[in-house]
Amino acid sequence: MDKELVVVIDFGGQYNQLVARRVRECNVYCEIYSYKTDLAKIKEMNPRGIILTGGPSSCYEEGAALCSKELFELGIPVLGLCYGAQLMMHVLGGRVEKAPVREYGKTEVHVDTNSALFTDVTPDTVCWMSHFDYISALAPGFKMVASTADCPVAAAECVERKLYAIQFHPEVLHTVDGSKMLYNFVRNICGCSGDWRMDSFVEESIKAIREKVGGGKVLLALSGGVDSSVAAGLLSRAIGKQLTCVFVDHGLLRKNEGDEVEAVFGSGGQFDLNFVRVNAQERYYGRLAGVTEPESKRKIIGEEFIRVFEEEAKKIGAVDFLAQGTIYPDVVESGLGGESAVIKSHHNVGGLPDYVDFREIIEPLRNLFKDEVRKAGLELGIPEKLVFRQPFPGPGLGIRIIGEITAEKVRIVQDADAIYREEIAKAGLDKTIGQYFAALTNMRSVGVMGDERTYDYAVALRAVNTVDFMTAEIAEIPYEVLQKVMSRIINEVRGVNRVFYDLTSKPPGTIEFE
Repeated sequence: MDKELVVVIDFGGQYNQLVARRVRECNVYCEIYSYKTDLAKIKEMNPRGIILTGGPSSCYEEGAALCSKELFELGIPVLGLCYGAQLMMHVLGGRVEKAPVREYGKTEVHVDTNSALFTDVTPDTVCWMSHFDYISALAPGFKMVASTADCPVAAAECVERKLYAIQFHPEVLHTVDGSKMLYNFVRNICGCSGDWRMDSFVEESIKAIREKVGGGKVLLALSGGVDSSVAAGLLSRAIGKQLTCVFVDHGLLRKNEGDEVEAVFGSGGQFDLNFVRVNAQERYYGRLAGVTEPESKRKIIGEEFIRVFEEEAKKIGAVDFLAQGTIYPDVVESGLGGESAVIKSHHNVGGLPDYVDFREIIEPLRNLFKDEVRKAGLELGIPEKLVFRQPFPGPGLGIRIIGEITAEKVRIVQDADAIYREEIAKAGLDKTIGQYFAALTNMRSVGVMGDERTYDYAVALRAVNTVDFMTAEIAEIPYEVLQKVMSRIINEVRGVNRVFYDLTSKPPGTIEFE
């Protein structure tokens, strides 16, 4: 697709994806590339702007992630953030040293509002700092345009060369005017028109899929999650019955989810495609019997999915394309995009079936972030309930049940989770909490219900707020809501006599339980 592009060059910072998301919120298309990407490739993309991310090291140390001086001589506007700002100074003849005072967290910054970068920004604004080095001498041609009590150069610019350096992180929400600063860079300094929108993405994608697929057949593994559902909707709008979706119900979905997926994509649903549902619950429970180790459970669930999918694919026969609901964070985290690699054992990327007869992979969402996928889903007319479904791991409830998985345990966690989600929605909190779910602990304890002693399980409730899912803070749910959830679970879910609320942040804990 021919579109205006801003390139984010990743130096290993934790906020690389967040930078790209903020740029796209300005309706400007953006992609992330590793700092190791050849400069010729960057030039070939003809970007309207380049943003250098933060990074974990010092730019003056041996082995530090660097870039060539030529990057700053392309005539393309460049914005350096944190490490990227220091690197710009270091490469262009300035000086970066260990700071006498390290800055971390919310910090008051005085900005020069005459700078194009700080148009409409409050002169004394709060920004998010995270650095132990500082710019002790500006590179030739630069002038200081922001400072703090402890940081003499919080931002600098060389207007003639369209080079801008910011010591703080405008991409995080803690930087009050951060979105304005990034808007000023991509829209005003880079001159992007801001015409990249989700409706145009859907139209262009449908056209591109039709051109690529032609008269070919496409096979998609439909999990029922947001990503694969939107991929199915997009492919269906483009090629109709040339698409076959195989939905493997492994018995580890949330309550009634299998039927909800079939209602949307199956016979009589709103999409024109071939839908195959495989009810493999008993098969999975048999394979998982007696298995308690988390990674072993993940692998069995993943392997069994591939086997079931292969069996169905053989019935269908040769296809031209195997479709996947891969989205941009999957690509970046699998080391195929940016520099920060975090690979999950149940990832969308990789783990392809060995024996499916296909010619090529098609990934219609591989350039979208999760919030953009949801917008695309709404454009396609997928029900809001499915589009805004809570994040759900590939192994499903298999990693929300501690210890052995049984049909009885699945019933307990499904019922408890359904009550929890229902009460959260009733309280109007469903759109404000990042992720929430019920998990089944492996702990059983004595309780009293009526006049009888019980020896039943404890359910743990989890609710977190997160921007990037790399870190998370506990969500503060009103006590009366938790009380209502607890009361309903104990009264309505057979086999439970205690309910806990997990207060652990990430780190040290993970968002999921296993």
